[in-house]
Amino acid sequence: MRRLSLAQARHLALAAQGFGGPAGGATPGWAAQHRTIKRLQLLQIDSVNVVTRSHYLPLFSRLGPYDTAVLDARTLAPRGRALFECWAHEASFVPLAMHPLMRWRMDRARAGNSRYKSMRDFATREAGFLARTLDFVADNGPTATADLPEGAKSEGGWWGWGRGKMALEVLFEQGRLTIAARPGFTRLYDLPERVIAPEILALPTPPEAEVFAELTLRAATALGIGTAFDLRDYFRLPPAEARKALETLLADGRLVPIEVAGWPAPAYMLDGAKIPRQAGGDALLSPFDPLVWDRGRAERLFNFHYRIEIYTPAARRRFGYYVLPFLMGETLAGRVCLKADRQAGMLRANALHVEDGFAPAEVAPRMVAQLHAMAGWLGLEGVALGAAGNLATAARKAS
Repeated sequence: MRRLSLAQARHLALAAQGFGGPAGGATPGWAAQHRTIKRLQLLQIDSVNVVTRSHYLPLFSRLGPYDTAVLDARTLAPRGRALFECWAHEASFVPLAMHPLMRWRMDRARAGNSRYKSMRDFATREAGFLARTLDFVADNGPTATADLPEGAKSEGGWWGWGRGKMALEVLFEQGRLTIAARPGFTRLYDLPERVIAPEILALPTPPEAEVFAELTLRAATALGIGTAFDLRDYFRLPPAEARKALETLLADGRLVPIEVAGWPAPAYMLDGAKIPRQAGGDALLSPFDPLVWDRGRAERLFNFHYRIEIYTPAARRRFGYYVLPFLMGETLAGRVCLKADRQAGMLRANALHVEDGFAPAEVAPRMVAQLHAMAGWLGLEGVALGAAGNLATAARKAS
C-alpha cells in the first residue's frame, strides 16, 4: 500500500476541492461557477441566513466575489436551469446531468424505504392525503405549504411540520414533486415534468450497483483522498452498498488504497492522481462547505476540532453562534463568529480566534482581508471587529 504524508493528503484534498491557488482577476461568470460546482458535485443548502445563504459561500471561498444573481438564474429560474434540488449529502443543489444518479433515493422512498422513519410512517398512514396533495399541486402549479387547502397549519411533530408540509416533503423525497422556486427561500413545489427539462427526465436510470460505484468515484474525485466513510458520506450512501461499490472500484483499479500518516483507517484516491506540490489559499468557509462538513475528516486533515454551535446554549458556546473556519494557505489557522448586520450595513466579526501554534500577527491581516472582501461581496459598508477571542487584538491592529 502506498504511503502519503499528511501534507501530501492535504494538498490532494485542497486541490480537488478547488483551492489550487489565490482567486483573482475578473468577476467570475457562470462558466467559472459551473466548473467549481461540477468539481464539488453539489452545493449544500441550509436555511440559516446569519451571513448569507450557505450554498452561496463555497463559490465565494474558491472564486472570490461573484454575482449571486448568476447562480440564482441557474438554480431556480424557469429557463436556463443547470441545477436541481434533491437530497444528496443533505438538501443540495446538484447539476442536472446527475439527475439519473440521484433517483435511487427517490425510488427507495417511493417503495416505502425512506431514510426517515417519520416520513415512512407518514407515507403509509396518510396515503390518501398524499394523493390529494399531489392532485392539488398538479391542478394549481407551484405550491407553498400555506397554499394547501388542508394541513397547512403547523401541528408540531417532526421539526414542527404540519400535515401539509410533511406531505409535500414526502412527495419531494419520492421524486413525485420537485422544487420549482424559492421566493424568500420558501419552497414552491411542482411536478418534475413542469420544472426539469424533458431530455433530463428521459435519461435512463442506471442499476443501483452502477449508481453507487459512480457516486463513490465522484466522491473520491471531489475529496481528492478519503476513507471509506468519507467516500460514503459525501452522498450519504447506504453502508452495505457503499462497501460493495468501493470493492468494485478497487478491483477494477479506478481507486487505489493509500496509507496516510496518522490516519487510523486506510484511505483511497483515484488511480494515477498527481499530488500537487502546493495547494490552498486564504478563505472563509461555510460550516456546510464540503472541505469541513465532516468534522472528523477536518480534524484528521488539519488538526482542527470544529463543531457548529447554533443549537448550543449561548453560555456553553466556545467560539460563537455562526462560526466560519479560516483557511490560511494549506491549513485551518483560525475561526470567526460572523453576522451580516444588514440594517447597519456592517459585517460583524463578533469573535475572532487563532488556532494553537499559529502567530496572531500572521493570521490577523490575512483573515481581516478576507472579512473585508466578504463584506464588499455582500454589499455591506465595512467590517466591525468585536473584542472577543484570542485574535481580536491583533485583528484590530491589522485593520
